[in-house]
Amino acid sequence: MSYHESDATGAEESVCRYGASKMWFRGPKRLLVKPYVACVGGNETFGRFVESPYPAILEQRLEKQCVNFGSLFSGADALARDPEIPNLMGGAEVCVLQLPPVLNQTNRFYRVHPRRNDRVLEATADLVALYPELDFADVHFVRHLTSRLAEIADARFEVVAAELRQAWGRALRKVLGSANNRVLLLWLDWDRSTMADPSYRGLTDPVQITQEMIDELSDVCAATLRLVVRPSGASDDLEDMLFGTLQQPMAEYMIGPATHREIAQNVMSAICDLE
Repeated sequence: MSYHESDATGAEESVCRYGASKMWFRGPKRLLVKPYVACVGGNETFGRFVESPYPAILEQRLEKQCVNFGSLFSGADALARDPEIPNLMGGAEVCVLQLPPVLNQTNRFYRVHPRRNDRVLEATADLVALYPELDFADVHFVRHLTSRLAEIADARFEVVAAELRQAWGRALRKVLGSANNRVLLLWLDWDRSTMADPSYRGLTDPVQITQEMIDELSDVCAATLRLVVRPSGASDDLEDMLFGTLQQPMAEYMIGPATHREIAQNVMSAICDLE
């Protein structure tokens, strides 16, 4: 199945589903032939506006089927709740799991959409009680919500941050616990110097993944690969991406083809080290 967009907004991108999953993954749909490598993740794994995301490049270099289970706007919540993810990961010889953002998950302070985990469905009674002076009626995205909370800059935000870190860890443990194979955690960390540019503040999450959070998952994964990446708008990658005129602002926030090639090379080396 595909979704289609006009020339003004961009080229067609193919999406598909596997088994009982409710998530839309990067297409075209593949026949899963064992042994295969499962590449699970969000926007970067999906590779929006990129003809050959890193799973496709990895397949060429490993000479082994590498299936792209990247799903746009997904997070820890979608991965932990989806009924098919355990089967897709469990059937693979090796899994590459792109670490999801800390913000994109349901927790005791807000609920997110079950598949588009970047969208807030509602603030809970706990959040309203914690921030009685705020009106959450016009807040629809998790980064907008948490940024508003962080701007107040008092001890209350650390309560929210601690809840998000704990919920993230629980969700990832559930996902990793269902994968009866070797899992390589892929930590794509935005370049700090780029994030200092006001043009890219929209990529900066008030609560970010830390090494301590990764260390707490070390007993349920085979290895972790941390790569520092830059959005295409801050590099020479933008001109090699596929997007329509109205999509350029979104494309500038995505990683480009050169970065996908770099990720594939590093992931290949990390997988070879597991053998």
